[in-house]
Amino acid sequence: MPREQRGVDTIPEEERTSGPKDLVSILLGSNLCLGVIVFGWLPPSFGLGWWASVSSIVLGTLAGTVLTAPLALVSLRTATNLSTSSGAQFGVRGRLVGSVVGLLLALGYSALTVWIGGDVMVGVLGRLTGMPANDVAYGVVYALLAAATVAGAVYGYRVLLALSRVLAIGMTALLVLGVIAYAPHFTTDALPEAGGYLLGGFWPTWLLSAVAAGLSGPIAFITLLGDYTRYISPVRHSARRVLHATWLGLILGLLVPQLFGTFTAYAARAALDYAGPLVDASPTWYLLPLLLAASAGSVGNAGLMLYSMGLDLDAILPRASRATATYAVAVVATVCVFAGHYASSTQDAMTSFVLLLTAIGTPWAVITLIGFVRCGGVYDAEALQVFNRRARGGIYWYRAGWNIRATLSWALGAVVGVLAVALPSYEGPLLGLTGGVDCSFLLSGLVGGAAYLLLTPRSEVLADTTAAVDSTSTAAVKVPTD
Repeated sequence: MPREQRGVDTIPEEERTSGPKDLVSILLGSNLCLGVIVFGWLPPSFGLGWWASVSSIVLGTLAGTVLTAPLALVSLRTATNLSTSSGAQFGVRGRLVGSVVGLLLALGYSALTVWIGGDVMVGVLGRLTGMPANDVAYGVVYALLAAATVAGAVYGYRVLLALSRVLAIGMTALLVLGVIAYAPHFTTDALPEAGGYLLGGFWPTWLLSAVAAGLSGPIAFITLLGDYTRYISPVRHSARRVLHATWLGLILGLLVPQLFGTFTAYAARAALDYAGPLVDASPTWYLLPLLLAASAGSVGNAGLMLYSMGLDLDAILPRASRATATYAVAVVATVCVFAGHYASSTQDAMTSFVLLLTAIGTPWAVITLIGFVRCGGVYDAEALQVFNRRARGGIYWYRAGWNIRATLSWALGAVVGVLAVALPSYEGPLLGLTGGVDCSFLLSGLVGGAAYLLLTPRSEVLADTTAAVDSTSTAAVKVPTD
């Protein structure tokens, strides 16, 4: 299969050959990995019981999917990735906000996937072969996973889609075997080793779980969905079908692995750590399937994240090719893996990362969605590519390539989110207004969205939309509606 040549440029209609089923496959197959499974461990580690853990994950995931899934329709119309598409709201240079947010999200999740997958692999190999769990073992395993991940990411979308189709079936079978393997030791009681509710009370801890383990999953895709839907043709597939496929892919792709993580956390009594107890509690016959799940699943998920990082860096540095950008971010991600292994506790690192990035990313997603609704899904695809072509002008040029009001709206939302977040090592000063409950993503999204609506008159949006319609009228296509 040839290496993908496209970066963040507009995908020609003849190359947009994917469909809604491919979108479900890539969202399901790529997420059936330990990097997503481990998020199901967070609620038990916070001191919640089984039903409280399940409800927080399910409700948080559903809420996040409602917000995130419509973003898939943006790239369906623009034929480029979401950070570039956000130039319609932020300006062709201001869309660097989305590129940086996307880069940080994908960087953190790819590093987490390799980190957790590598730890489980070392533990399994130790039980199977007696290999010592020393620095050399971890270094070799991390390096092998990183190399396999880079290979998939550099070859691009088609290879990753093919891998996801295989993983959707193979990993589902491995997880079913895992339920059978761990079922004899399953309990619904809270794990006493967790030391009670992390935040001292049930509801604050439950809400933390809903955000950190539930909502964070869909939010991780706020800049990723467009990487896949830009290859779907709006001529052959309606927006409704693409939206339904996104809902299905996100819900299945997140809830299945996360609930498996919750189930195995209780079965393995994994209160303070996940990888070690998961390996120790595994029956001997499941060690090989667990090794396969840790390796193949990690490569599939981290490969997609690394692919997205390459696109985001390509968008930030137009002179760099997608492959060169991918190699560069792979080095950074690998460094983060080693830093996470040697310098951080899993729970603190995961909680801090997802809460901060959710607070910062949510207002960007809200502003991008408001812009999509306001323009009726009509974009000037050529004008979106001005920065990538190192040119100037176009209807999204605004002031020197930046829409100051949109960027300021995002910044206000992000600052409010950071001031309202509750991390293991930091509590924002606005927590007193919410009774100590972390509502950072709600406040950041509301403030960012409200500021954008107030600062950007609808008359200007209508003028931009009219200009976009005029510029694309010669290439207009009929979009299916059912």
